[in-house]
Amino acid sequence: MKKVIIRKTEEIENWRRNINSDINFIPTMGNLHNGHIKLISTAKKDNTNVNLVSIFVNPLQFDDKSDLENYPKTIENDIKISFANGADVIFIPSTEDIYPTNNKSIKFLKASIELSSALCGLNRSGHFDGVCTVVFRLLNLIKPKNLYLGEKDWQQLLILKNLVLTKKLNVAIRSIPTQRDFDGIPLSSRNVHLSKNERKLIKFFSNELLIAKKNFQQDKKISLKEIIKNLSAEKISIEYLEHLHPHTLQQARSEDNISILAGAIRCGETRLIDHVFLMKRKPIIAIDGPAGSGKSTVTKLIAKKLKLLYLDTGAMYRALSWLLIKENIDYKKEKNLQKILKNISIVFKSNENSNQDVFINNYCVTEEIRSQEISSIVSKISSIKELRKFLVEEQRRIGESGGLVAEGRDIGTTVFPDAELKIFLTASIDERAKRRKSDKQSKDSQEIDLHTLKELIKKRDFEDSNREISPLIKANDAIEIITDGYSIHDVVDKIIDLYNDKVPKETQIQ
Repeated sequence: MKKVIIRKTEEIENWRRNINSDINFIPTMGNLHNGHIKLISTAKKDNTNVNLVSIFVNPLQFDDKSDLENYPKTIENDIKISFANGADVIFIPSTEDIYPTNNKSIKFLKASIELSSALCGLNRSGHFDGVCTVVFRLLNLIKPKNLYLGEKDWQQLLILKNLVLTKKLNVAIRSIPTQRDFDGIPLSSRNVHLSKNERKLIKFFSNELLIAKKNFQQDKKISLKEIIKNLSAEKISIEYLEHLHPHTLQQARSEDNISILAGAIRCGETRLIDHVFLMKRKPIIAIDGPAGSGKSTVTKLIAKKLKLLYLDTGAMYRALSWLLIKENIDYKKEKNLQKILKNISIVFKSNENSNQDVFINNYCVTEEIRSQEISSIVSKISSIKELRKFLVEEQRRIGESGGLVAEGRDIGTTVFPDAELKIFLTASIDERAKRRKSDKQSKDSQEIDLHTLKELIKKRDFEDSNREISPLIKANDAIEIITDGYSIHDVVDKIIDLYNDKVPKETQIQ
């Protein structure tokens, strides 16, 4: 595609009408650095869409006129950097183009009060209103499919996500982790203003946050007073330092698994921000739903794409059912069960095809547990209090450090009620019967006629949903996805998008 520079709003409207492609949009204020390069190159790598970079210093974001006047402008170099790293089009409008005088169609927006009243919003009156106004204006001009933003400006990212949601804009927000320079400080266009001594101060500040993160991973505690004391000893001017919930920006609670430690300092005339995310354990995705809804296939693919452990809890119940049948154990006798459970070991191992095999007491039962005989008994087995308690404890033990995606029927309600993302995956009985019929791993299902298979699925649903212990129900905070008419990859992409919205990219780095 021919590289294009556009400078007028009417030109961009004409250009957009004449292209046959979706658009990735990377908004910038120029003076591009490696953080911007990462955004542009990530967009280029993600898909085959046209990549459009805008360069516009938005006057509405500045509450200090001298700060606006001194903002570094390096247009020619920015153009070279953008094209060299994957931009197809660069939009460089003037202030008059973006905010034409006497144009009543321009909407001057207000940022979410809840999100903009904390952190940077405390001392930068109107800043986020200006951000929302310009981004809304640019989105309406460009109409991109994807909007690429950095997590360095985390509060701004949250506010723009809220803007897209409340204005019902048809655009997906993609983010990248904070990019840091060689000395650990976050990349910023304002870093050019730093003297050698000021750079040492910001390095000290960023290092204190990183030390706090490392300490938190060990003892799960944070002391703002100690960090402030250390910064004050270096005569660093602190604007704010807060420990907050990463999505509401309210004070962090003891039950929060992920929180954010964010601060702003002043070095001479330059104001700089930084943050780190604190985690008690790695993130967990809980996927529940009825039999045949596609949970196993979807969960395996998500685990592979996100490099998470795949926990097939259904296979654990099936393996236990298989053992009870094989050993001819009367599972209705409580005393028998208590003795047997003490000596049961269920292990998952990767096989040569990069799939998981299931072992119970050293027997590989991967294929055997998918028979109709096991399917007909597993619901009864899973309703027995002692067996369920045993397997739930095993599952929680596996999930203590997080970093997994688990599927079953009570994952979000009972096993991992504090999972970062809960999905309730379902489909119509007709759709589920067709899938089970075509499942080559389930040989018994292929031999049963479709009508009988539907009746068996209905019976299984009733048993799962009406059992006394941990019935199949949708968790209050679970997101329901009905998979009829959608491909497996559509469903996987949807869940990964939801995960990326809930879990900062920085915390996903392996």
